[in-house]
Amino acid sequence: MPNPPRPSIYFNVHLVSDSTGETLNAVQRAACAQFENVQPLEHNYYLVRSERQLERVMREIEAAPGVVWYTISDEALRKRLEAFCRERGVATLPVLDASIAMLGRHLGVSANQKVAGQHALDQDYFDRMEAINFTLAHDDGQNVDGLVGADVILLGVSRTSKTPTCVYLANRKVRAGNIPLVPGVPLPAFIEELGEKGPMVVGLKISAERLVQIRRQRLISLNEDEHTIYADEDAVRDEVTQANRLFQRNKWKTIDVSRRSVEETAAAILNFLNERRGHA
Repeated sequence: MPNPPRPSIYFNVHLVSDSTGETLNAVQRAACAQFENVQPLEHNYYLVRSERQLERVMREIEAAPGVVWYTISDEALRKRLEAFCRERGVATLPVLDASIAMLGRHLGVSANQKVAGQHALDQDYFDRMEAINFTLAHDDGQNVDGLVGADVILLGVSRTSKTPTCVYLANRKVRAGNIPLVPGVPLPAFIEELGEKGPMVVGLKISAERLVQIRRQRLISLNEDEHTIYADEDAVRDEVTQANRLFQRNKWKTIDVSRRSVEETAAAILNFLNERRGHA
C-alpha cells in the first residue's frame, strides 16, 4: 500500500519591509517551494519606517511567533527588531544583507543604506513604466497596428498565460503585446510579414489535455457549464493543432507552457531576446 501523504506543516512567517515587500515575498515563496507540504501563514508589514510602525509589528510577532524575514535599512530599527526577536527566541533573516555585503566587497565600496533604493525615479524606472503602459495598451489583440513598436509579440490560444507573461516582461522593461489565436479569426496580415528587424514573435504552445483541464477549471470558477465547445476535447485538440501549424509555418520561436510558470516562460523569452540582440 502507498504511504499516506504527510500532513501539511503550517508556520507563521513575518515579512517586514521598509519598502513594498516585493523582494521578501519573492524570496520567501521561492524558499518555501523547496519543502513539501509546508504552508506558510504570511504576515506582511510594508513601509515600516518609524518606531511606532515597528511597535505594531513586534506586537504581531509576539502574538503569533514564527520566523521573521526583513529588509530594513534604518540601523536603529534593525537593531531594535533583532534584539526583540533574539530575546524571544524568534529566528530572523535580513534577506538582502549577504547580497549587499558580497557586492560591497567586490566593488570595494559601502552600500548607501537608502530606503527603497530600487524604486528610485530614475530613467530605469520610467523605462519600466513606459513598457507597462505599452503592454496594457496592446493586451489581448488591442491596438494591433501599434504592435510594430513592440519588442516581442506573444501568440497563443486562450488560456496560455499571454497577459501575465506580458506584464512580467514589462516589469523587465520589455515592450510586450499579445494576440489571441481564435478559430476562424485570421491574424493581422503584417504579423506574418515581420522580418528580423521587427518585433520578435513567440508562439505559446500547450498540450490539448492540459488546456482542456485549465479551461474547465476556468468555467467552473465562473459558474458556467464546463461542457461547452470552449473546453471540448476534440475542438481543443484541433485548436492546438492549428496553432502549432501556424508557428511551424512561420518558423517562429515557441515555448511549451503546459507545465511552466509565468516566470519560467518569461525567462525563456528574455533569453530569446538576448540571443537575438547578440546576433544583431
